[in-house]
Amino acid sequence: MGYFVRLNEDNIVEVVISIANDNLGEPTLEFPDTEAAGRAFIANALQLEGTWLQTSYNNNFRGQYAGQGMTYDPTLDEFVSPVVEP
Repeated sequence: MGYFVRLNEDNIVEVVISIANDNLGEPTLEFPDTEAAGRAFIANALQLEGTWLQTSYNNNFRGQYAGQGMTYDPTLDEFVSPVVEP
């Protein structure tokens, strides 16, 4: 299973979806190639618009698994948890 997030214009994660590995070209492809395959699947098969990035459930890339409300930092190429005020 591959996991993808849709970002809003402020790079905040709005939604997380899962995509079957065979739609990502696995096991032949690996990240970042699976991200390109996933984006194509999202656009063509699911017909969903927006900015989509792959996130790793096992934290293998982009820092940590992204959840709704987290922010994507393009400089670090990581997902960042929201700051919680005490």
